[in-house]
Amino acid sequence: MSLIDQFHAGGFFMYFILLFGLLTAGFIVERGIVLYKKYKDAPQDFRRNLLAFISAGDFKGAKNYIETTAADTSVGKVAMTGIKIRMSGAGDEALQARMDEQLTREISFYDKRTGFLAMFGNVATLFGLLGTVTGLISSFAGVASASPVERANLLSQGISEALNSTAFGLLAAIPALVAFAIYQNRTEQIVSKMTEASSELYHDILFYTDDHKEDSVGSVIPSATKVAEVNTSRN
Repeated sequence: MSLIDQFHAGGFFMYFILLFGLLTAGFIVERGIVLYKKYKDAPQDFRRNLLAFISAGDFKGAKNYIETTAADTSVGKVAMTGIKIRMSGAGDEALQARMDEQLTREISFYDKRTGFLAMFGNVATLFGLLGTVTGLISSFAGVASASPVERANLLSQGISEALNSTAFGLLAAIPALVAFAIYQNRTEQIVSKMTEASSELYHDILFYTDDHKEDSVGSVIPSATKVAEVNTSRN
């Protein structure tokens, strides 16, 4: 019996299993592209180089540095938000709120559809189970009213429908659940990296621009205490 014949032998619920199998395949490809191809880490020395601009009060230089080295990274986008907020003269609460909003958007981009894979796997399994139950019900119902000659044939057809439904349900569910576990782990790693890096950048901007004031060209002049601390750390 070919695969197509087995599919048709599985009964009505096989079409629902096929639908969720196709959805699973699409989501696996889409999530794989987002999590492994579109995600990019900021350069390894990104924070150190950015901190050099911030500590000197050169926010325009910091903005240009982000645009040239990390504009397409999530950490770079969060840092750019913080730089722009500080350049506009906003306070600490606005800085934290805007950077948190940008971080939330970045996290949502990587996390928003991964959970569907677990749901697809569970639903495909349930449709397989449903097909199994209905196949057995129809099998035994037919046997009860059939002649002795027809009973063996009806029983074998019902059991075939039940087992094929179970098999295809598991065939659709297993890749979905495996992909969900892999992608969920990858998502957690990405979120952890972004959250840690964004927190460090927020505290850097907050620390080196505390009690700041803007000069005539839009740069931020750190307090004398902060400049002294930076110079001491460099020495």
